[in-house]
Amino acid sequence: MTDALGPGALMVPFIADESIQLVDARNRPCGSAPRVQMRRLGFWHRATYIVVCNGRGEICVQRRTLTKEVFPGGLDLAAGGVVGAGEAVHVAARRELAEELGIRGVPLRHVLEFVHAEGGHHIFGSLFLVDHDGPLTLQAEEVADAFWLPPAEALALEAVTPDTRQALEALLETGLLEPRS
Repeated sequence: MTDALGPGALMVPFIADESIQLVDARNRPCGSAPRVQMRRLGFWHRATYIVVCNGRGEICVQRRTLTKEVFPGGLDLAAGGVVGAGEAVHVAARRELAEELGIRGVPLRHVLEFVHAEGGHHIFGSLFLVDHDGPLTLQAEEVADAFWLPPAEALALEAVTPDTRQALEALLETGLLEPRS
């Protein structure tokens, strides 16, 4: 995007205009709000995290675009995103996986729930696993690049988003994803 605008162009964060499911501190639905308001006020909300694994035991790592409103240019160790108002978490997980990586029609395994409350973010995360060895179709607005790494190497990367780091660490603690170097 910088090339099209020139080398000195300023990257402007984009915040989608969508209604987000809000929850209370016990993960009970309590209304909805526009995404921009949810971010600005740090409301509790739900998000999905889908760790994509290939047959070599590697996970898909995504580089966020520079226009993402949170952690622009950072590295995600899982696909996913916020749950829309009235949307079930498994429906949101399928939607996010299809949007971000173009992965459709594969079984998702719900493996755990976790809480991420750090840096003004208040998230109830639902973590899923999916096996995928096929091609990826990256969503240009959100995903700048994707590559495969063993989980231990992925966790060692700089600039990993804190919530996806927590999700992968929690997954490894369960033993459902064996760390490989």
